[in-house]
Amino acid sequence: MGRKNKKNKFYSNKKSNKLKNKKINNKRKLEDTENKKLIVGTFEKSRNFGFVVPDGKKVDTDVFISKKYTMGARNGQKVLVEITKEPTKERKTEGRIIEIIGNQDDIGIDMLCIIKEFGLPDKFPKEVKNEVKFINNKVDKKDIPNRKDFRDLDIFTIDGEDAKDLDDAISISENEDGTFTLGVHIADVSYYVKDGSSLDKEAVYRGTSVYMLDRVIPMLPFELSNGICSLNAGEDRFTISIIMDIDDTGKVIKSKIFKGIINVKERMSYTNVQKILDGQDKKVLNRYKNYIQDFKNMKKLAKILKARRIADGYLNLDLPETQIILDENGKPIDVKPYETKFANEIIEQFMLTANEEIAETFNSYNAPFIYRVHEVPDLEKIEELNKTLYDFGYSIKVKDDKVSPKEFARLLKDIKGKDEEKLISKLVLRTLRLAKYEAENKGHFGIASKYYCHFTSPIRRYPDLFIHRIISSYLDRNSKEILTPKRVAKFRKQAEEYAKISSERERNAQNAEREAESMKMAEYMEDKIGEQYDAIVSSITSFGMFVELENTIEGLIRFENMDDDYYIYDEEHNKLIGEKKKKEYKIGDKVKVEVVEASKMLRRVSFKMVL
Repeated sequence: MGRKNKKNKFYSNKKSNKLKNKKINNKRKLEDTENKKLIVGTFEKSRNFGFVVPDGKKVDTDVFISKKYTMGARNGQKVLVEITKEPTKERKTEGRIIEIIGNQDDIGIDMLCIIKEFGLPDKFPKEVKNEVKFINNKVDKKDIPNRKDFRDLDIFTIDGEDAKDLDDAISISENEDGTFTLGVHIADVSYYVKDGSSLDKEAVYRGTSVYMLDRVIPMLPFELSNGICSLNAGEDRFTISIIMDIDDTGKVIKSKIFKGIINVKERMSYTNVQKILDGQDKKVLNRYKNYIQDFKNMKKLAKILKARRIADGYLNLDLPETQIILDENGKPIDVKPYETKFANEIIEQFMLTANEEIAETFNSYNAPFIYRVHEVPDLEKIEELNKTLYDFGYSIKVKDDKVSPKEFARLLKDIKGKDEEKLISKLVLRTLRLAKYEAENKGHFGIASKYYCHFTSPIRRYPDLFIHRIISSYLDRNSKEILTPKRVAKFRKQAEEYAKISSERERNAQNAEREAESMKMAEYMEDKIGEQYDAIVSSITSFGMFVELENTIEGLIRFENMDDDYYIYDEEHNKLIGEKKKKEYKIGDKVKVEVVEASKMLRRVSFKMVL
C-alpha cells in the first residue's frame, strides 16, 4: 500500500512488454474458459477413429473424434473434449480430446468430470503455493496496536457442523434502553491477500468457492481458508468489524466500522444453538450455560429484524434445499429436504443487516464499490406467473407498469402454511431476475433494500474480499497515498471488471453445483425403476410435464408415458388437455407416478403416470 518503488520507471522495454503480455494472458485465460465449448463423456474406440458419448445435456449426439485427436484414450475412459465443429446435415459434431480424466468406475470420477466440464480450477498454481509459504499462521503482533481490540467480548461463530472456512462471527448485548448492540466480525482476508499478488489474481480468476457435495473447490488455499483467515475458536484473528446499535423496531440507529482483532469464545453449530433456544437438551444447556442469555438475545433481535424486513417487502421464500447424503464411496444413500432451524435465521438476519449497513455507508462516501444488485422482475414474467396464480385464487398487482416487493411479500404471506406454498414459492423464484454484481448501486428487489452488498464472506467470494480492501483503504485514509485520486480511479476500474467476472464465475459455479446434484439424484433413483411415488406437477411444457417428489427429486413425464389419451399443450393457459377425455393437468396438481428411467450419466429421471 505504500509508495511505489522508483525503479519501476527504469524497467527496460523488454521487461515491460513481458509484464504487459502476462496481464493480457491472464485476461485471455478468463475469456477462454467462458468461450470454449467443453464437454465430458465416455470414449468409445473404433479402428480408425473414436467417438465420445457425452454426459449431461450440453450435446445430444455423440462427438466424432479423429484418430489424431484421441490422445491414446482407451475404451470406457472419461475424457474432456473441446468441440471444434458444430453438427450440420452432412456431418456429426466433431471434437478433440484435451484431457483423459480417468476410468469411469474410479471412485470420485463423476464429480471430477463435472469439475472438468465446467472448467473449475482444481489445483493452485505454483506461484500461489509459493506465496502462501510466506504467510504466518499467527497474527502479526506488530499490527495489534493499530486495531480495535474485541478479544474481551463474548464472540461466537455459528455454522454447520462440517464447515471449516469460518469467516463470520457475532457478538451481542441488550442495552438498558431496549436497544441492542450487534457486532458482526468478518475475517480480514484482504490483510493477507494483497492487491495484484498471485493469490489475488487466482482469487479473481476463481471468483468463488464451489461446493460439490463431497468436496469444496476453495477460492483461497486451505492455509488461508481453513487456517489464518478462518475465525477458529481460541485463536486471535484480524477482522473488519461493524458494530451496530439497533432499536426495538429493527432500525440501525448508529454504526461504526473498525479494523479489529477478536478471539472467538465458542465455535457453535446451528444444531446446538437451536437446542439452547429450545431449552430441552440439558447436556447442551450445561455445556454453554455461561452464554445462554447471548443466544436468547440473538433470537429476540433476529425476530425483530425479520419482522421489519417483511414489513418492508422482504421476500421470505421458505424453500427447503436438497440434502443429498453420500456414503464413503460417494454413492447417494438418501435424498431429502434440508431442514433449516431458527438458528440459521439468526445468522441470515444479522448478515443481511451488516451487508445493508456497509453498502449504505460506502454509497454515501461515493466510494468505488461492488454492490449486490437484484433488479425489478420483468413484467412479461409477472404476467406469466399471474396465469398460474389465477388458478389458485391469487395475483400479483402491477400499477403503472411497476411492481413493488410488497406485492410479492403479500402473496408469500397469503400462501404461508397452505398446500400450494412450496409450489408457488418456486414459481415466484423463477419469475425473479438473477442477482448479480455491479459497480453501480441499483438496489435489491428480493431483500427490499435500497443498498446492498456482499461483505460477510471474503473467504469464499471475491466481491466481499475486494470491498474489504476498499473499506481498509477508507479506514486508513490518513495514511500517505492510500486514497490518492489515482488509486480511487484504479479501484473504480477494478470494481467494474471484478463485478463482471465475479457474476460470470458465480453462474458457472451454480451450474456446476446443480449438475452435481442432478447427477447424484439420478444415481439415487437408478435402482428404483418401477417404484411408485406421490408427486406434484411443477412445470408444464410442450413435450410433457415435470413433477416433483416429496424428497425434492424432479423428473419428466413425456407424452408417450401418458397413454390414457392424446394430450395437447395449451400454452395460453399453461396446461395439458386430453383430446378425447378432456382431462386436464396444470401446475400444482397431485399425481401418482412410476419411475421408468434414471440415468446418472444423462443426469435425468423420467416417470410415467399411474392412473
